[in-house]
Amino acid sequence: MTTAVQTTEVVIEVSKVSTRFGNHTVHADLSLDVRRAEIFAVIGGSGSGKSTLLREMILLHTPNSGSIRVLGLDLATLGDADALALRQRWGVMFQQGGLFGSLTVKENVGLPLREHTGLDDTLIDDIAAWKLAMTGLEPEVGAQYPAELSGGMLKRAALARALSLDPELLFLDEPTAGLDPDSAGGIDDLVLKLQDLFGLTIVMITHDLDLLWQVADRVAVLAGGKVVGIGSMPELAERDDPEIRRFFDGPRGRAAQQSGRHTVGGRGRPASKPK
Repeated sequence: MTTAVQTTEVVIEVSKVSTRFGNHTVHADLSLDVRRAEIFAVIGGSGSGKSTLLREMILLHTPNSGSIRVLGLDLATLGDADALALRQRWGVMFQQGGLFGSLTVKENVGLPLREHTGLDDTLIDDIAAWKLAMTGLEPEVGAQYPAELSGGMLKRAALARALSLDPELLFLDEPTAGLDPDSAGGIDDLVLKLQDLFGLTIVMITHDLDLLWQVADRVAVLAGGKVVGIGSMPELAERDDPEIRRFFDGPRGRAAQQSGRHTVGGRGRPASKPK
């Protein structure tokens, strides 16, 4: 297994973004950046604007002001053709999977290839099967429909589809939400494996403290429409800001932090075996 090398190159730049819905302000001059080949997490309380920020990064919502640049392109100035080309450079795993219920799992995974490439059906099916295997699913799962899958299998199938076009960027919306601890742990390991193998830049929205400690390189904490803290989990654990402390105090926060102490840099590796 190769190990992804992080750089200081910025691949997503959010600058002074403000977002309002009517009289409600979601973001107020929010700024952050994501570096190439890092696993970057966004956390915050309910209503802090995490999901809205993700939607803005993937061209599903336009902020009222400010700018977002992805892979060097200003999202506000893209024409339709450029926007389509950019979307093909990222993959998105939605919280509920987002798979089409009328298609088999293999058909779902192959759909982006059918829409955006000229590959023949046999090759597309082979690639879809490979993507499913990559995410830990058995070949027979490809013939099933989304409604027949368990929660953990559905997440993996959605991840396989997000990877179908070999993206540079991978966006994960609550990748472990609703999963039992064993299934969630499997997703943790899978995220690390994929990032190491392919050098992906991964942005995830999550409230899973174990996932944050195990896989995140840096974490941005949203509150009051802004980023109130950004850094690794060990760095944030030293902060006194009450909006940050809420993720470390209490039984769940302390248990996740204790588990995180047994890893290197919060990246899910035993201390005796550094990267």
